[in-house]
Amino acid sequence: MPKGYWIGHVTVEDPVVYEEYRKANAVAFEKFGARFLVRGGEQTVEEGTVRPRTVVLEFDDIQTARACYESPEYRAAFEIRAKVSAGDMVIVEGYGGE
Repeated sequence: MPKGYWIGHVTVEDPVVYEEYRKANAVAFEKFGARFLVRGGEQTVEEGTVRPRTVVLEFDDIQTARACYESPEYRAAFEIRAKVSAGDMVIVEGYGGE
């Protein structure tokens, strides 16, 4: 079964409060088995425009990725982030090799 991924691009306006979001989201990510593949490292934009911070999380499947996003644990964390950042995020199914 293909993995599920969150791919987010974020502009952080208040790093201190954003750190509270990172602590809060850890509860949901642990519960749903999320694994960070990319977490705000150095990036070079080769085409188009992208926000300054990129995050990629891997889940066992797309259903789990969606369930995490919709969970009360993540929604509580999201409320913290929404006040201090702007973002674009997609939940996408990985390539199954078929």
